Amino acid sequence: MKIVADLHTHTIMSVHAYCTALEMIAEAERIGLYAFAITDHGATMQDFPHHYYFMNLHAIPRVFNGVRVIKGVEANISDFEGNLDVPEEALRNLDFCIASMHMPTLHGEPDVEKCTNAYLKIAENENINMIAHSGSPYYKYDYEKVIKEFAKAGKLIEINNSSIKHKADFVPNCIEIAKLCKKHKCRISVDTDAHFITQLGRADEALRMLSDIDFPESLIVNASVENLNAYLKENNIPIT
Repeated sequence: MKIVADLHTHTIMSVHAYCTALEMIAEAERIGLYAFAITDHGATMQDFPHHYYFMNLHAIPRVFNGVRVIKGVEANISDFEGNLDVPEEALRNLDFCIASMHMPTLHGEPDVEKCTNAYLKIAENENINMIAHSGSPYYKYDYEKVIKEFAKAGKLIEINNSSIKHKADFVPNCIEIAKLCKKHKCRISVDTDAHFITQLGRADEALRMLSDIDFPESLIVNASVENLNAYLKENNIPIT
């Protein structure tokens, strides 16, 4: 199994990433990715892009050097009511919107009930496509309750390769999340969270974990061009 698209990546506009959009596109072309999404962070992280940056992503062609470029954002969940740090106008202007919990931008002391409530609010948000790296033990939530709602809403749960590769305390949670996605037929995306070109499209650790639990490829939106195009069409995301 491999991924044909990487739906969670960062450019130098995320400050702590190190490649331009053009360098990421060139690498995607070199390794044969069908598509990838540029999903730089929302504005509440220090020195991160103003929302005008996201409003102007239409300047990048949808297909460049044979690679489909999906314009997106990784919005920060800013409170336990599921509010985000990217204006709704900007979210509506983008193709693919991720919501994530990050320590510098989510205020208040987390617990399972609060995090569950935040993710349930995200499930109701028509502008959001996916939650990312939700296996954090610090932001633990009621996995079954949230995954069931995401499945009903047609939203994606990300299996984040960086979490599995670099964060041992995330791994048991990622396995549990994946098993529940399989149980409730909630679609997932396997992504790298790439901050440099050598990470782009390389999700071996996550794919190995999914293989170990016999996770069906039919539930992985970026496991094939057919799966991806079906998801994009379903969500009115242009591919050309």
